[in-house]
Amino acid sequence: MHRDLPVLAEFRAPWSRSLRYTTAVSFILLVAVMITGLLAFPRQLHIARLILVVVPLAVLLGTVPFAVRGYILTESCIEVRRLGWSSILPLAGLVSIAGVPEGLRGCVRIFGNGGLFAITGWFWNRKIGRFRAYATDPGRIVLLEYANRRKVVVTPHDVQHFIVRVKTLAKLSSAAAGL
Repeated sequence: MHRDLPVLAEFRAPWSRSLRYTTAVSFILLVAVMITGLLAFPRQLHIARLILVVVPLAVLLGTVPFAVRGYILTESCIEVRRLGWSSILPLAGLVSIAGVPEGLRGCVRIFGNGGLFAITGWFWNRKIGRFRAYATDPGRIVLLEYANRRKVVVTPHDVQHFIVRVKTLAKLSSAAAGL
């Protein structure tokens, strides 16, 4: 994390009802598969048992660290807080920021996680095009667009306050901020 810079604002990343539901159902199914592998398969089928235990466990352990916990604004970046680490989104090069209602509607996942602990990775849809997501609530979409045509989606708890603070820090005009 960039703790050498003072924290100017913190924003939570609340989970939407759909993310809570998807995570709960996925977790239950993955644990059920592991239990089935341990209890229902004969001990002679080592490979099948191993697959039924290791694959779901790997999925859970592989997605948990990428959960989005919140966003921290500093003078030079937006830190996307994860479990034990952060992804850094620089303010340099940011050319626009806007709230995009229904911004995740019709998304195609290119590579990433569509709802187990977060919505993260690379996606595409007609409205936004290709973008990187660090999201937890499809109803709170904020789109960051960079000069190099990179697009990033985040979902802070207070969309308007986040947009105003980032716009001020990045020295964007009101028109560029989508306000």
